[in-house]
Amino acid sequence: MDFSSFDSRGYRTVDTRTGYGDWVESYEETVNDAMDIALLDRLTVPRWKTARRALDLGCGTGRTGAWLRHSGVTAIDGVDLTPQMLAIAERHGAHDRLVEGDVTATGLPTGTYDLLTASLIDEHLPDVRALYREAARLATADAAFVLVSYHPHFMMHTGMPTHYRAPDGEDIAISTTVHLISDHVMAGIEAGWRLAELREAVIDDRWVEAKPKWERYRDHPISAAFVWQRS
Repeated sequence: MDFSSFDSRGYRTVDTRTGYGDWVESYEETVNDAMDIALLDRLTVPRWKTARRALDLGCGTGRTGAWLRHSGVTAIDGVDLTPQMLAIAERHGAHDRLVEGDVTATGLPTGTYDLLTASLIDEHLPDVRALYREAARLATADAAFVLVSYHPHFMMHTGMPTHYRAPDGEDIAISTTVHLISDHVMAGIEAGWRLAELREAVIDDRWVEAKPKWERYRDHPISAAFVWQRS
């Protein structure tokens, strides 16, 4: 769904590679762990420590990779479109291998990974089905796919795209598409995945403490985590 129907900010918009390349230096200071890491902590279905090899799709600076290492995953590869992000991820050292590439067409070998993750990237894809299909291609027969998404309700209600503040103070949006929860469910089913767990995070005390102006959004959902298993 075209985000322009909901956009209340009117920020200048750039493509994903340009945006994250510019955002890279302040990215880890900007993204609140309550958005994604806290949701990963709440999941009960994935057996992180038994994963043989994981793939961190859209690995960025390595935030998710570091969490996976801390949670007992011992072998992790990462893919990201933005070389500046990959340079930071390499310095963090959570991944065994880092590849510059498109998460919907990675070029990696079929049937390689028994755990795949994707965090806060799907809103930059015009068609989320391509991500689910690529994850299914890369997955082993017993794999799990864990996806954390910027919640469509929050985007639609607030009119707020994924954005960052440039060094000169300008707020810049990164190309954003709204994918409904049902878009994810149907994309997963069509790609041969079975939904095993779904959890949502809402604006709570932790968020309001960090962003006091968000009190007006209290109890609105801001992100969602899907756990998929092979059918």
